[in-house]
Amino acid sequence: MENPTLEQKVIAILEQVRPYLQADGGDVEFVELTPDNVVKVKLQGHCGSCPHAKMTLKSGIEAMVQQHLPEIKSVEDVVLGF
Repeated sequence: MENPTLEQKVIAILEQVRPYLQADGGDVEFVELTPDNVVKVKLQGHCGSCPHAKMTLKSGIEAMVQQHLPEIKSVEDVVLGF
């Protein structure tokens, strides 16, 4: 793929994270990239109901996305609201 878009880059990083979430019975689905560079995702499976979901989202998924793409402001779960 020549010169991938920011959205394509975000999706590629989420694909790298998915096996770790799936190993614990969860998953993440890309929903959208907002014009102000906020990534909206939907945590699924055990991740959707886990009490540690916010930590997984912020310390895991968001940290990895921002490490590779510092222009991303945050990663938020559309169902849980953070």
